[in-house]
Amino acid sequence: MLKVGRIIKALSGFYYVESEDKLFECRARGIFRLKNQSPLVGDFVEFEVDSNEKGIIEKIKERKNSFLRPAVSNIDALVVVVSETIPVGDPFFVDRISALAEYNSCQVIICINKADLSDSDRLSEIYKLTPYDVIFTSAETGLGIESLRERLRGLTCAFTGNSGVGKSSLLNALDPGLNIKVNEVSKKLGRGSHTTRHVELFRVGAILIADTPGFSSFDIEAQAPIPREKLQYTFPEFEAYLRECRFDDCMHKNEPGCKVVEAVENGNISRSRYTSYVRLLDLAEKSRKW
Repeated sequence: MLKVGRIIKALSGFYYVESEDKLFECRARGIFRLKNQSPLVGDFVEFEVDSNEKGIIEKIKERKNSFLRPAVSNIDALVVVVSETIPVGDPFFVDRISALAEYNSCQVIICINKADLSDSDRLSEIYKLTPYDVIFTSAETGLGIESLRERLRGLTCAFTGNSGVGKSSLLNALDPGLNIKVNEVSKKLGRGSHTTRHVELFRVGAILIADTPGFSSFDIEAQAPIPREKLQYTFPEFEAYLRECRFDDCMHKNEPGCKVVEAVENGNISRSRYTSYVRLLDLAEKSRKW
């Protein structure tokens, strides 16, 4: 009889599937290789169990989304971890991640960590005109940890951010039982070292959190590119103005009568966010030429 469960860990060709409050060690059918398809952590699957309680994955259910590096699927929310101190957060990095999340039907939550070390509001000012929740945290003092835990309740999420922003420390603060190794930030480089080693979904109360080597340095280039014409929809604060532009095919760059540009000039859209959009649009155009 087939069982239904979710892959919560992948390691050395084995998939660990959670089903009926039990964990089953599974292999995947060879047919998946013929289809050029691989099970991913986060997949909901159907699997057969033998007399030794070992499983064979028979079917992968339809995915909400998937990412290449790291190899995970069905993520509800991406938590973008940044800081106002070493390493100082780059808004363009946040905007690339948020655009990728929007394109893949993920919620975006911006977590400004190490808030006890800086009183700067540079990043929060940029994102106050977006629908994104901005949560100030400190893994050291516990600031904002309960707010973050409550915001993520019931979600499968992934934390992403440049090395050294305190991602592992935040995860440990959410659940000290995780005991994820934390490396000190290199004062010379202003960056931390990668500390995680495999892809896994950790259960933290009512939250499932993906932790993987890739999420400490999210490989944006490895993800499927966002088509040029879709990019405008990955900036949700543009939505109210898109149908008001003079031209139906307006890309909100140099066209006359563009209501998005007008909203930027009027202070209704962050100029920093708009600058990121133009940079991403230029990248998309270059990619299309290839």
